[in-house]
Amino acid sequence: IIYVAAVSADGVARAQEEIEALLRQRHRIAEGQPSDFMMRSQEEIASRAAQSSRTMSLLLGSVAAISLLVGGIGIMNIMLVSVTERTREIGVRLAVGAKARHILLQFLLEAVILSVVGGGLGVLLGFAASRVISKFAGWPTIVGLGSVGLAFGFAALVGVFFGFYPARRASRLDPIEALRYE
Repeated sequence: IIYVAAVSADGVARAQEEIEALLRQRHRIAEGQPSDFMMRSQEEIASRAAQSSRTMSLLLGSVAAISLLVGGIGIMNIMLVSVTERTREIGVRLAVGAKARHILLQFLLEAVILSVVGGGLGVLLGFAASRVISKFAGWPTIVGLGSVGLAFGFAALVGVFFGFYPARRASRLDPIEALRYE
């Protein structure tokens, strides 16, 4: 391994060419034959590190998106079961004068609370995992408040998005049919 420093950023390419020519001459490599050595510049190493970082970010983003989708589907299923089990209660509320928007808001709020509690548990697990990684692997980890806020925001959005259909379904129940439901 040989480390070389160029005087200026403009001279890096020229220095690489001169060093490569000298090494090929000293190693007696004929013209057109592959070199028996490798040369890398700091820019090339930084470029590969940035590419690896982008790939990891894409991979982690994909895992997070799939997790949000699965969590959202779980919330929607739980809320649909809740609407089905509480059909009579919804019918009574509608029969005594509750507006459809009140029922909608009630179930949307339940979905948001469910998703924010799940998001809170996820943040706690993430914080604990970062502590464990710091302790046992020796890697410094930082949990930023911005990322925690972003996690809670996405959890609330997932609750609203996936809770809207069950809430809308509950708010559109016919009070008479809902009261007859067993």
